[in-house]
Amino acid sequence: MDGIRRITQHLRRVKAVLLAQEPAGRNVNVRPTDVFIVSYPKSGNTWTRFLLGNLIYQDDPVTFANVEQRIPSLYVFSDRQLRRLPRIMKSHECFDPRYANVIYIVRDPRDVVISAYHHGIKMRIVKEGTPVEEFVTKFLIGAVGSRNLADPRLGTWYDNVASWLAMSHNRRFLLLRYEDMLENPQRELIKVAQFMGLERTREKLDRAVELSSANRMRELEKRQAHVWALTKNTRSDKPFVRTARSGEWRTVLPPAAVAAIEESWGPLMEKLGYRLSDKSMETPAPRLDSMASDARL
Repeated sequence: MDGIRRITQHLRRVKAVLLAQEPAGRNVNVRPTDVFIVSYPKSGNTWTRFLLGNLIYQDDPVTFANVEQRIPSLYVFSDRQLRRLPRIMKSHECFDPRYANVIYIVRDPRDVVISAYHHGIKMRIVKEGTPVEEFVTKFLIGAVGSRNLADPRLGTWYDNVASWLAMSHNRRFLLLRYEDMLENPQRELIKVAQFMGLERTREKLDRAVELSSANRMRELEKRQAHVWALTKNTRSDKPFVRTARSGEWRTVLPPAAVAAIEESWGPLMEKLGYRLSDKSMETPAPRLDSMASDARL
């Protein structure tokens, strides 16, 4: 019976690929000029796509109804469909040596886990009422669920981030930190514009930031959640765009959960400028300008 089941599953997969129904994911055919916006899930990838899209498409703002046509996701379209779409693409994959041009977004994992927890409830992957501590335990080993929510195929937060940082030297690579984007989105968008070779006037930067604000994205979500691939057929009472801020972990995560994350990933967190809880009263860590190109207007 197991053999028959495996054959059936294989045939279904082959059919999906032939009919262009299978999302490309890691099987995407990569071109040397492709640009990938990469992050671990719930680290600011969608916001970055809005910012970049609104800088590129000056006459037609990005919305949840058109973002997949502007900066498509590897998890929405098949490889065949992606061939006809712009080659600036969203990815959550661990290091892939074929990616020659990478914008990588990193976020404090203590906030990532909170965002992933609420996202899992929205997606009906996580049962409402599940203790956060239980979720954190699974999150630490990358075994939460599917729909790109701590998907085991993407590794853990540590696996994903460390794999890209280790191999950032032999490709065009721009590191963005979500917290720096919140602090000064115009400054961080300048870096993206430089990386992409885009015109960057103050007016265009301000426009892109305004059109990509959390408030505007929330309003768009209310009207368009039913048409966006990531939110349709999910719980409408749970928003995709939540607080859009940093440091929520300080008031939400139980001390034991914070300790578990820091014990597992502390050295990498500190390397990225994230103070551990026993050092949180010290002077805030500087931006990662040494790990990303310095940009000026």
